[in-house]
Amino acid sequence: MDKYIGKRLDGRYEIHDLLGVGGMANVYRAYDKIENRWVAIKILKEELSDNSEFLRRFRNESKAIAVLSHPNIVKVFDVSFGDRIQYIVMEFIDGITLKRYIEQQGEIKWREALYFTVQILRALQHAHEKGIIHRDIKPQNIMLLEDGTIKVTDFGIARFSQAETQTMTDKAIGSVHYIAPEQARGGYINDKADIYSVGVMLYEMLTGQLPFVADNAVSVAIMQMQAEPTPPTQINPAIPKGLEEITMHAMEKNPAQRFPSAADMLEDVERFRRNPEMLFRFGEQMDHAYASGTAGIYGNVRPTQSAKYNDSYEYEEEYVRSRNGARASMIITGILAALIVVGLVVGGVFAWKFFQNQNIAEEASDEIVLPDFVGKIWETEIKNNPEYSDIEFEITEGNKPSRKPGEVLDQSPAGGMTVKKGKVVKLSVNGALEKVMIEDVTGKDQTEAYNILLDQGLDPQIQAVADEETAVGYVVKTDPPANFTVSSGTAVTIFVSTGPAEEFAEVPNIVGYDLAEAKDELELIGFVPGSIEYDDESDKEEGTVLSTVPTAGEEAPKGSAVNVVVSSGKGVIKEVNYNIPLPTEVNADVEMKIYVDGELYDTRTINPSVSPYAKVILRGNGHASLVIRLDDQEYISAEVNYTAESIDVVSQKPFATPTPEPTATPEPTAAPTPAPADDAPIDEGDAGTGGGVTAH
Repeated sequence: MDKYIGKRLDGRYEIHDLLGVGGMANVYRAYDKIENRWVAIKILKEELSDNSEFLRRFRNESKAIAVLSHPNIVKVFDVSFGDRIQYIVMEFIDGITLKRYIEQQGEIKWREALYFTVQILRALQHAHEKGIIHRDIKPQNIMLLEDGTIKVTDFGIARFSQAETQTMTDKAIGSVHYIAPEQARGGYINDKADIYSVGVMLYEMLTGQLPFVADNAVSVAIMQMQAEPTPPTQINPAIPKGLEEITMHAMEKNPAQRFPSAADMLEDVERFRRNPEMLFRFGEQMDHAYASGTAGIYGNVRPTQSAKYNDSYEYEEEYVRSRNGARASMIITGILAALIVVGLVVGGVFAWKFFQNQNIAEEASDEIVLPDFVGKIWETEIKNNPEYSDIEFEITEGNKPSRKPGEVLDQSPAGGMTVKKGKVVKLSVNGALEKVMIEDVTGKDQTEAYNILLDQGLDPQIQAVADEETAVGYVVKTDPPANFTVSSGTAVTIFVSTGPAEEFAEVPNIVGYDLAEAKDELELIGFVPGSIEYDDESDKEEGTVLSTVPTAGEEAPKGSAVNVVVSSGKGVIKEVNYNIPLPTEVNADVEMKIYVDGELYDTRTINPSVSPYAKVILRGNGHASLVIRLDDQEYISAEVNYTAESIDVVSQKPFATPTPEPTATPEPTAAPTPAPADDAPIDEGDAGTGGGVTAH
């Protein structure tokens, strides 16, 4: 049995069962006594507690999630980094991994795949805006709840984007089937690595298979860096072309050719959802970037080799012509001509240099380096700014609800390029946001409600909420509420019912109950009998309840399981009684002492006429020597073998009747009763006249 199950951490978290085992930590389901809720606790494996690398990764995870607060990211409630145990307390998620769901479904319908992808991108957008890169996005780290909500988990190898670029130990980090090419080669990693992983997941959801599969991880990593995946539509022709473009654009080998951010990918995904017929033509856009020299890093500007070769050809042709001309002239004429040419050339060179310097100076004074206008507001920062008086602007209107009205979305030529004064710079400026009245989606299925608000140009977000009057999976309300007018792109929270709120009750005290009675008591209050563990060392009768988890008096949700520990009965010590008859003719109080194996066992004051026998209780199995003394006179001694069921008398000395104490006035004494013979039989049936055995 796992050593943590049944234990309580810091007097607060009662660990009930093991949920999963990972390479770095184990995850348990536990009950938080203070907050009265179920939680998941990730405990670093004991053998790794001295490993600085694993400690760093484990603490990284807690730091990463602690700064995040998003409905699609697992919440962290508490962390503990003690000397003996290190753990993270997270929200308990009752669901399956997206990987398991893909395996169950095979191919996922493209609308459902987009529904999941939107939630993942929102989670990553939030993380990236906080400066956190996940670096291990894969369906195994995505939890899918019953209502379709996505939760991104496991930030164990996440890092803050301002942290060190890369370390050697990080090079092989992540799951090789989902990592970006730059991550596979151990290069610089930014948030675009997460976008690549999202593209691979989307590919897998749409086609039911991974883009790259090989016999070993190294081969897969090489394919990530060098091979091109099979287009998804060749595997599943039902995939819309625009969705294939989004998938392949996210999986570009060159990070600069992918979506600039999770927000940009999310925006195009939602544009596609509103119009599944649209095409993006990302490849043509990149070709334009190459042609204009505005593409980004990693050598995206392609050198034009033909210009170099043409220059060489023209120089060679001129040289050949000069040689042919020289051969056609006479030697003397050639010499004179040469002198003249030399003079002309020398003068020409000086003249050429003079005018060239003048032209360069004039041209230099006529050129400027373009500022980067993207992200600036046209009306307030650019339009009438004298700093940009040497630039002509051509304005086109864009529409990105996630950006501010009037914000520059794109420019051509790009910022940083050198151009002549008066150059026309094209700016795409975000238009004013359209006003939208939120449609009433109360009572609708969450997927239908989500799509209605999305089609309105809003940003719907699902939030689970307990509600007794609304069926599970249907909308309770929205925030902002229905019929409220907002700007296009506004986030609208859809509150979806999870059914009635959990009702809590106090766990009854059933310790000491018979198991059947204990189960009845639990069910009467609303609990479910859980696991039963048997204790072989208890001396209680078989089936007696010894303890419960949760313990008596604690509050737990009705319908939850209460685990019990009961006695197996194997440790019970049974008793056997040995009844020895006492002399009935003695009617005065006498002191009786009972010795077992030479040790004083009991001392009593008795009147044999009232209590006609002495009872000796023997426990377990064994052999005993018994001696009974009345007023310090030996009355009887016996050797017996005993078990839990019976006593076997090996030998017994005859009874000796004690002499009564004399009274103040001597009286004639009666004749003494003769002692029984050594071989006199013992009547074991009558406690008053002979030995008796009673087993308990």
